[in-house]
Amino acid sequence: MSTSAAPGANAGIRGVLPGLMLALLLSMLDAMIVTTALPTIAGDLGGFSRLSWVITAYILTSTVSTPLWGRLSDVFSRKHLLLTAILIFTVGSVLCGIAQSMTALIVFRALQGIGAGGLMVGVMSVIGVMVAPQERGKYQGYIAALSAVATVGGPLLGGALTDHATWRWAFYLNVPIAVVAVWFVASRLDLPHNRGTGRLDYLGAALLTVASTAVVLFTTWGGTEYAWGSPTILGLIALAVVTVAATVVVERRAAQPILPPHLFRSRNFTSSLVLGFLVGIGLYGSITYLPVYQQSVQHLSATSSGLLLLPVLGGMLVASMYSGRLMSDPGRHRLILAAGGALLSIGSFLLSLMDSDTSSVLSSAYMVIFGLGLGLVFQNVMVVTQNSVELKDMGVASGTLTYFRSVGGSFGVSLFAAVFTSRLADSLDSKLSPADLAAVHSNGGRLNSDAVQSLSEATRSAYVEAVAHATQGMFRWALPFFVVALLVALFLKGKPKEAAPAPQAAPKQTEPAN
Repeated sequence: MSTSAAPGANAGIRGVLPGLMLALLLSMLDAMIVTTALPTIAGDLGGFSRLSWVITAYILTSTVSTPLWGRLSDVFSRKHLLLTAILIFTVGSVLCGIAQSMTALIVFRALQGIGAGGLMVGVMSVIGVMVAPQERGKYQGYIAALSAVATVGGPLLGGALTDHATWRWAFYLNVPIAVVAVWFVASRLDLPHNRGTGRLDYLGAALLTVASTAVVLFTTWGGTEYAWGSPTILGLIALAVVTVAATVVVERRAAQPILPPHLFRSRNFTSSLVLGFLVGIGLYGSITYLPVYQQSVQHLSATSSGLLLLPVLGGMLVASMYSGRLMSDPGRHRLILAAGGALLSIGSFLLSLMDSDTSSVLSSAYMVIFGLGLGLVFQNVMVVTQNSVELKDMGVASGTLTYFRSVGGSFGVSLFAAVFTSRLADSLDSKLSPADLAAVHSNGGRLNSDAVQSLSEATRSAYVEAVAHATQGMFRWALPFFVVALLVALFLKGKPKEAAPAPQAAPKQTEPAN
């Protein structure tokens, strides 16, 4: 059962909100800003074969660290933990900027990711503690809007800095943003915090870290770096299964577990994690492969590749901002999230109908519907998560949802990559001669708009149809996940008992302030 926020907290959150949003912007922006700079980075530092690790290292450490940051924020000062996360992220950014080798850059990106995990969880838990349950939806709408801006602006900003300055500024840019965020948090954030008793669950933390690492690596490498049946992937899957089972056993016996088992007794909490996982699949899978369709089939330029996703992100922005305010009524939680699952299902079905003749206007309309579904679910599910737990567990609850969403994203990218690549290869093999296949595969099997136009007419037509065929299959595979999301949303309690009164009705906190 959730406890209410601290008295007068809504006034306090407005003063520190700019700093919290800037802290979130740091982690969101850096997940995207480096993508357009990767070719230049490879040219400057060498090590092209390890280039994917610049992304993987960041995703891995940010995902693995989120449950740990969540538990720590419930035991120690949330303010001090958030400042520590900003510091770690900023130091990692500076080190990335001065890196002189690919190995060094990968290590420093891993350090950045650790800080990013703390930024996400820290901000979410602070909002959960300071804002009344009835108001949390509005603030999650702000976060969703920030996410949309970062998703579009990150690649554009990274490309502009790389073209007109140097890729190193993609990392140096974080420093002034971090300084302003630190000022807001240090001077304006003042809230009570829990003082945990007993020792932290170090064994559970270690097992969860190993399990998370194995999950992220096999979903990231499977079908790309290694075949799904390779010893490496099978070994990682076995390691994940064993360590997850061991984590469950250890957490049930720990005095102060990293993932408290009692949280999973709440129907809404458990359902929100499943929803977070499923929507992670939808979001990260779509933003990875929709631009491939648009560039190859619809001949749109990749220069402003982030803009190709504006229909999805625009729909997501509108739905999240409007529905966030509606989430103030606990009775609407199930309706809003179920509507999101329904729109995701409809959008996925419509996107699976796109072929080589689908106009950009019609595909954009399909993407808007898909984006509206994402907007109704992506951040609003955090409201259900936070309203399902007590104040003392706010950090670990926020961190656990963020973790499940990140793992869902890894699964989504991996699943969609496997489906897309397999259908693309099958279609090309059946339509092209060995010589034409060699021309396509010389570019990694995926061509940008200019490269597609340079192919012979017959080869170009076959390639365009193959990409459309692969895209159709990708969204057909995604559809069952969104139907399940709809069913899970219907399983939520319509008017959860967990909803707490407004802050002014809350009992006074007796714990010392930060």
